[in-house]
Amino acid sequence: MSPFGKRSSFEVPCTVDIEQTADSFHAHVILDGDIEIRPGDEVTVHDAPTDIAFGERVVVRRMATVVRAGLIDRLRARLQGYLELTELYEVSFSNGRV
Repeated sequence: MSPFGKRSSFEVPCTVDIEQTADSFHAHVILDGDIEIRPGDEVTVHDAPTDIAFGERVVVRRMATVVRAGLIDRLRARLQGYLELTELYEVSFSNGRV
């Protein structure tokens, strides 16, 4: 594989916070340390809880694998993100009459 497509990976501990209540519906993963996740990178949390009942909040410690994107993957992710964002800019100034 060329240096432009080379991917590296490492494991890191993390905190998984999942809540499904009337006030909040979220799932957050907080990696330990000062790890920056960049476009194209992948994070896989091992043995994360996937099913909690309504009204519950679960906070657990798990391990995560971070796979760093190579140069080509990073550029592709940035381009895809830009193109998907521009879809939100579609604006019509017609009055709807044909």
